[in-house]
Amino acid sequence: MTPLFGKKESTAKILFATDMHGSEGVWRKFLNASSMVKADVAISGGDLTGKMIVPVVETKDGKYSYYFLGENHLVDSSGLEKALKDIRGIGYYAYLTDEKRVDSMRKDSLKVDEVFMEVMQSTLKNWLNLIQEKVPRETQVIVCPGNDDRFPVDDIIRDHKDVVNGEGKVIDVCGHEMISTGWTNPSPWKTTREESEEEHEERLERYVSQLKDPKSAIFNFHSPPYQSKLDDAPLLDEELNPILQAGRVEMVPVGSKAVRKMIEKYQPLLGLHGHIHEASGSIRIGRTHCVNPGSEYAEGILRAFLIELKANKIIRLQRIEG
Repeated sequence: MTPLFGKKESTAKILFATDMHGSEGVWRKFLNASSMVKADVAISGGDLTGKMIVPVVETKDGKYSYYFLGENHLVDSSGLEKALKDIRGIGYYAYLTDEKRVDSMRKDSLKVDEVFMEVMQSTLKNWLNLIQEKVPRETQVIVCPGNDDRFPVDDIIRDHKDVVNGEGKVIDVCGHEMISTGWTNPSPWKTTREESEEEHEERLERYVSQLKDPKSAIFNFHSPPYQSKLDDAPLLDEELNPILQAGRVEMVPVGSKAVRKMIEKYQPLLGLHGHIHEASGSIRIGRTHCVNPGSEYAEGILRAFLIELKANKIIRLQRIEG
């Protein structure tokens, strides 16, 4: 167990956000908010990294061209910084390069993945370096990689002195044991960390078995519990397009049955979830308070919950957005 805050009688403020998907603006807001609310612990619950790169190509005449949000753009050096900021702001990785490098990437798809991994890892390291600048030393920052985060992310988080990788660990949050996982039940997107419900249940049981007192614990599981309203997502057709019924997108529960079973079986104090961006809210399953802040990373909006714990009670559960 990694001890953080000491005795059970003290009060702990937790700021919980998730699914930032490479949006630098949302990450910065998360760190700033952690400082503003004087959080004891700031938890990023999964899917921290982005999904694609946008090459910003220096042309022979000293300008920069890039394709972004369905349009071709051309800026000179005075507009470069804004262009890079706009790209990063919605969760894409801006890759400053030249025409020769782009041509080689067009001819070899392996080079695209190589560049993506390089930019993703360097960006994440820069993000984690911001913790020391923006977050008070006494605030513990915990990050648990999510289903969309590739495996090298684990090592970057593990090796950084200012953050804890929560996956599979028991972490003491003011006397409350917290276990975390970014693995999820299967999705249509076939992402990096998915497993069958049977495998997921085995994983969760293995993690829970490390706890001394599950009833006072925090379950930081990226998947929301099945049929909890924290897991309602659009029903998709075979081409992964939303299905409409009477002019509206049909919504269905897509959360994890294994997570639901763990919560019903062990009745922890608190469940922290994400994964389903559209399904923000809080509910109770038995005695367990479960939250999903949702995500609007592409709009640069931070969605989070501020949770205050004292002994075995939740004395504050407040949604934050900005």
